[in-house]
Amino acid sequence: MSGYLTSLIAIVGREALRFVHQRERFVAALVRPLVWLLVFAAGFRAALGLSIIPPYQTYITYETYIVPGLCGMILLFNGMQSSLSLIYDREMGSMKLLLTSPLPRWWLLICKLLGATAISILQVYAFLGIAAMFGIIMPPLGYVAALPALIVAGLMLGALGLLLSSFIKQLENFAGVMNFVIFPMFFLSSALYPLWKMAESSVLLRDICAVNPFTHAVELIRFALYLDFNGAALGWTVLATVVFTSAALWGYSPEGTGIRRRG
Repeated sequence: MSGYLTSLIAIVGREALRFVHQRERFVAALVRPLVWLLVFAAGFRAALGLSIIPPYQTYITYETYIVPGLCGMILLFNGMQSSLSLIYDREMGSMKLLLTSPLPRWWLLICKLLGATAISILQVYAFLGIAAMFGIIMPPLGYVAALPALIVAGLMLGALGLLLSSFIKQLENFAGVMNFVIFPMFFLSSALYPLWKMAESSVLLRDICAVNPFTHAVELIRFALYLDFNGAALGWTVLATVVFTSAALWGYSPEGTGIRRRG
């Protein structure tokens, strides 16, 4: 067990050091949601009227509505960023050293996933702190209650990034795959607008949003921030986490097609 614990501390510590040395990564992670919060929300405020929907007990501003979605955005982009670092490590050769260690490969990848999730959650709380400075404040206990939801959502999106990295052979191909995955997941979700609002435009799009795992991750965070529990969102997010993680571990296994293509 000491070997497992040592590897966990080492890999998570390496992720933390990489994050500390890449300050622009932290800034970029906060700039994206802040642009949506302070710029786009101002334009959408009048265009999107919001009714009283759970977990809200009264009418809310559009800025308040999109904060959980922007928390999900941070988790989503950081999950993809962590997969980018995996591809970089593979091209530099450090990934090969990691995967040939005596410890099980699945444990090393889980440690990588846990490290990336921890960094993502720190970025989310930094964003929530900045949002509070602009007057968008959640219930005090909501910040604590949101932690388990952020962990589950972060693991799901990190596992998705891990899965993508197992099948991308070259760093140059990553940008296209990122755009193909990130933007549809983000825009076809409840991050920026409620599903009932989407149904007014297209029932088909509403249904697509309803089966999007990112939608359930956002709703899980939204309800937790307001001290409410969404069992359906939790169930679908956990299910997606298990599926993505299992597929990623298979992709990195010697039998996985991702490994065979790279020889």
